[in-house]
Amino acid sequence: MPKYEVLSAEMTQRIQSDRDSHTFPAVAFADSGVIRRRNLVKDKGSVWRPTFVHDIDKIMHCPYYNRYTDKTQVFSLYKNDDITRRSLHVQLVSRIARTIGAALHLNLDLIEAIALGHDIGHPPFAHTGEAYLDELSFGHTGRHFYHNIHSVRVLDRIFPYNISLQTLNGIAAHNGELECEEYTPVPLKSFAEFDRIIENCYTNPAAVQSMMPCTLEGAVVRLSDIIAYLGKDRQDAARAKMTEESMFESGDIGSINAEIINNLVVNVIENSYGKPYIKLDAKHFKALRKSRLDNYRMIYNYAAGFAKLDTTVKPMMAEIYGQLLDDLKAGRRSSPIYSHHIDFVNATYYKHDTPYEQSDPHDIVVDYIASMTDDYFIELHGYLFPDSPLKVKYKGYFDE
Repeated sequence: MPKYEVLSAEMTQRIQSDRDSHTFPAVAFADSGVIRRRNLVKDKGSVWRPTFVHDIDKIMHCPYYNRYTDKTQVFSLYKNDDITRRSLHVQLVSRIARTIGAALHLNLDLIEAIALGHDIGHPPFAHTGEAYLDELSFGHTGRHFYHNIHSVRVLDRIFPYNISLQTLNGIAAHNGELECEEYTPVPLKSFAEFDRIIENCYTNPAAVQSMMPCTLEGAVVRLSDIIAYLGKDRQDAARAKMTEESMFESGDIGSINAEIINNLVVNVIENSYGKPYIKLDAKHFKALRKSRLDNYRMIYNYAAGFAKLDTTVKPMMAEIYGQLLDDLKAGRRSSPIYSHHIDFVNATYYKHDTPYEQSDPHDIVVDYIASMTDDYFIELHGYLFPDSPLKVKYKGYFDE
């Protein structure tokens, strides 16, 4: 029988009393504290379009936002409309984070901007595709690829939108693979400091692991990322006929999606209201960590193997990388890296101080591959290598 926790009577009364008297805890990030690279009049907040709404609008209108729809969340090469794609995941993160943020009286616009942009740099084929691209990038350049760091590159360099420091930091620090019992924001004063941190991440994996959000809003999104996928991935595993939700042990946060979301949200509100940190109690944190490890044992370690990505997508990505790099260095304007990528980037309203094609060729190739959806990647490989024996097979709607 599912068990749904409720907020304590004491906390419920405290929150309601604060709302009635308008004496909320002063913990939200104030719009007046926003920092941008360029102090542009058009990016200033107004009574009808507050500061961080500008970030939300820019992210949602970024050309790569559309591509969330055909990027794998966990299960690649499935024709199944009921399995989560990355587009739904970012919406779930946003919804959960805003629920928590509303209860804690945080800046909901900043939360939404971070949540909607946090995976925009994610490559095709989920974390498996990310590992392949990281291996290629590091092998060619000695620089790592991390989707959260690349999400910053998309919104700050490929498309220089003048997104706020607070939003970009929340995106960079959202690492949903590293859970913490308590998230205490680490102040960040300038873009110069942020740029040094980001640059360090390309060559120092420890820098990525240790990065923390500079706002409570960023901390809420980081935890909400885990809450959003923990139970949802179990639902998807059942729909992919890999396992059943009922096969997971029912711990202190439950085993099914609705339980997990409810119980973790209630606990974080209970332990974080009015505090300068975002926190789970020890029992719920231990249960969250165990549940995530159970997901690895029963889902993630097998998902790529089910689709045979190591024997198909991995060598396909290596071939695509090599061909695109050759085309770029040779200046072959007929190549898709020009017609489908460089020209596409240059066509955006937001112009670069330095022409995009003058970027390092390896950066351009990585940018292009990371921007691809699963289906586009497969079709591009077929276009570039029509006689290749490497083929992928989708699990169809009517396949057993």
